[in-house]
Amino acid sequence: MPSKRLIQTLQRQAHPLANPLIQQQVLAQVPVPAFNETLLAYGLAPLRAESRIDVLQINVGRRCNQTCHHCHVDAGPDRKEVMPPEIVAACLDVLARWRIPTLDITGGAPELHPAFTEIVRQARALGCHVIDRCNLTIAQLPNYRYLPRFFTEHQVEIIASLPTTDPESTDGQRGEGVFAQSLVTLRELNALGYGIEGSGLLLNLIANPTGPYLPEAQETLEQRWRQELATRYGIVFNRLYTLTNMPISRYLAHLQANGELEAYMHLLVQAFNPATVNGLMCRTTLSVGWDGRLYDCDFNQMLDLALPQTIRDVTIADLAGREIRTAAHCYACTAAAGST
Repeated sequence: MPSKRLIQTLQRQAHPLANPLIQQQVLAQVPVPAFNETLLAYGLAPLRAESRIDVLQINVGRRCNQTCHHCHVDAGPDRKEVMPPEIVAACLDVLARWRIPTLDITGGAPELHPAFTEIVRQARALGCHVIDRCNLTIAQLPNYRYLPRFFTEHQVEIIASLPTTDPESTDGQRGEGVFAQSLVTLRELNALGYGIEGSGLLLNLIANPTGPYLPEAQETLEQRWRQELATRYGIVFNRLYTLTNMPISRYLAHLQANGELEAYMHLLVQAFNPATVNGLMCRTTLSVGWDGRLYDCDFNQMLDLALPQTIRDVTIADLAGREIRTAAHCYACTAAAGST
């Protein structure tokens, strides 16, 4: 008989809203004001990008050793999408020519990309700050035990996913045994200096709610997490970021299946905070898909709301001051204090 974990994995991979166009249609049918209309009401439309790019965020593929219930990337062990060498080279070329200060590497589990270590090395050689979006459990796989020391050697900033400090809730969202494995990696990183004030090795955690509600205030949650992780597990970190669950992909399917989609979208709309708009990441970030197509952010990437250019033919002039593509999902980034 298949294990409980395998059954959960198969159920999550087979969700009925895997097609981005269908997701767009489902979101468009929810009776909430168009995001641009709300921006217009506050004198903030149209939403435009800044003239500079502070972060080049590259999604190197959708393969992952986990299959998380809320994953907006729809990642998992069965995914075949991997950024090919010519697109990797084009990303590094843009990084160098445009002098973009930060490279943000995401996936799936980005460390599964065969050129992951070389991407980090070349970006660091260019003087870039490198961020790795790490699920923590990847470092416990036999072929990836080298990662903590590799991160240390190249001073990679780690932004690690950890939904809650509760083992049962975390495993329910991310998979059986994930919480315990995450603690092992966090302790290893701490032992190497990560999360220690003054070490220069940044270990930041990112938390998201386990249900259809908004995250707690970031400062309040961070303070509680510091105390709980230190007291219970002897773990320290630099910052905690909160993320509102994005109503796309698997989480959209979950909301729709449970009859919670409309209520959740109204919650996001009611919590719209105009003060978050100027700091939205889409204004200073360029998101690159595994195939080289470009997006305003990785959420737009998963909904296939692409820009007309690719990483191989884009110019800075194409991007500066462009109007950002928006839809109802954008309310998740502007609710309450906003998502980091």
